[in-house]
Amino acid sequence: MMKKVGLRAWAVLIVVCWAQMSEGIWLDLPSTGTKCVSEEIQNNVVVLGDYVVVPMADHAKHDVSISVRVTSPFGNNLYHIENGTVGQFAFTTTEAGTYLACFWLDDHHQGSTGISVNLEWRIGIAAKDWDSVAKKEKIEGVELELRKLESHVKTIHDNLIYLKQREANMREVSETTNSRVAWFSIMSLGVCIVVSVVQVFHLKRYFRKKKLI
Repeated sequence: MMKKVGLRAWAVLIVVCWAQMSEGIWLDLPSTGTKCVSEEIQNNVVVLGDYVVVPMADHAKHDVSISVRVTSPFGNNLYHIENGTVGQFAFTTTEAGTYLACFWLDDHHQGSTGISVNLEWRIGIAAKDWDSVAKKEKIEGVELELRKLESHVKTIHDNLIYLKQREANMREVSETTNSRVAWFSIMSLGVCIVVSVVQVFHLKRYFRKKKLI
């Protein structure tokens, strides 16, 4: 009995987490300029985004189009469209870093106000089509929820490894920087000492030449 209650509790927890991970984002676009959403994502992760323009009452009679651009950490275009009102982008990351999804009004709609965009940004297991997985592997109920939990745990584990690697890289950079700063300080001190000695000999020679000492 306790095992069944535990499994149900895990299933409820997964559903709650799943709902939070799939929550949409509302963006109020400015009359001019760009509004962006950023997310730091590691390598080899599936990203799925759905967006739709939601105009206010004064724009309800005509469609207000926008432009959308999604870029990688190195500035590569992963998705770009103009004159759109609804769409979807999907890609698998090949670079670790911050990904940007930017939205702005098209030129012929510049100056319009009250324009919002609903964006559903799903990453990793949240972007996975679990219905297809369930049909393909013929699993359902608690078994399916446990499979989701397993994928979620794997994602957390991969994120921890990624953070550990980043911490190691940052520590290596910090140690290298400290070493270079130490050597630079030693060299600067050595140059100062050499310059001081040269100045002392020069002054002694000058004073002796002038017969002041």
